[in-house]
Amino acid sequence: MASLAIIGKGVGALFGLDMDIAIDLGTASVLVYVKGKGIVIREPSVVAIERDKKRILAIGEEARRMLGRTPGNVVALRPLREGVIADYELTEAMLKHFLAQVSNRRRFFRPRVMVCVPSGVTSVEKRAVIEACGQAGARETFVIEEPLAAALGVGIDITEPSGSMLVDIGGGTTDVAVLSLGGIVVSESLRVGGDRFDEALMRYVKREHNMLIGERTAEELKIEIGTACPDERDGEMDVRGRDLVTGLPKTITVTARETFLGMSEPIMAIVDVVKHVLERTPPELAADIADKGIVMTGGGAKLHGFDTLLARATNTPTHLAEDPLTCVVLGAGRALENYETLQDHVVVLKKVM
Repeated sequence: MASLAIIGKGVGALFGLDMDIAIDLGTASVLVYVKGKGIVIREPSVVAIERDKKRILAIGEEARRMLGRTPGNVVALRPLREGVIADYELTEAMLKHFLAQVSNRRRFFRPRVMVCVPSGVTSVEKRAVIEACGQAGARETFVIEEPLAAALGVGIDITEPSGSMLVDIGGGTTDVAVLSLGGIVVSESLRVGGDRFDEALMRYVKREHNMLIGERTAEELKIEIGTACPDERDGEMDVRGRDLVTGLPKTITVTARETFLGMSEPIMAIVDVVKHVLERTPPELAADIADKGIVMTGGGAKLHGFDTLLARATNTPTHLAEDPLTCVVLGAGRALENYETLQDHVVVLKKVM
């Protein structure tokens, strides 16, 4: 019997049947974690296709470089919007592409997959994620809410009877949650994230400088000099775009303070949600949070000064996770590895293909 078990395990390893994979299927990027290997894929969630034939030309970083720079017959799209699937077929194709990279294109590759979803998604949106993973080749699909995954990724023991607060700012959504005893006590999900910061900057430049800039330029502006605390950052950056009056190329200089003015609406929307969750938090857990502080994760949390602004607005210590971008996928990987222990605390939907 022992020999048969060893043979069965060897066959499973050969065909990828015993492989555990965690996927952070984000609006801006896709991260893939493989048990025993760590994070093996970190790519933008962008797909470039031909308009007429619907043929896929590029996926990931190669497709991202095409954003705003494609000819008439080619379009670069984001198949996920605001944390949920906007284009099912392209999401499925993107998942198949990344899983094929992980499997080295083994023919009978059927892994177990843990995928992260925002805490506010509907059952229909959750089911769409599960179906897409199944069609992409998953043998079993487990779903974990992003605040729980982020907490595990940061290293918080979610099974303890102690309050912890997570603010996860992704590309399309922001999840704010208070956790205790392995579950979410209070939470809110806001469909505002890093993409809204970029859109707000594009609108500001258009309104104040009569100039159009693209998504990539707005993102570069946010990263280079963007701030949520204008009194703590100086700097300026030359930005190129198209003049709305003349229609010709134009270069302007944007300051760090202007980036705050441009992004203030989505920034304050997130701050208001954090305050609202704190107002609904039971007093004992609020005391724990006041002692331990708020933890920020996600790519949007890397905006300069956001932790300082949140600490001032809530009068609560606020910390940025060591590697905010990878917390969710690392936590999902740990949840899958320790599934037997955590299964009572993880929101799970399972489908055997």
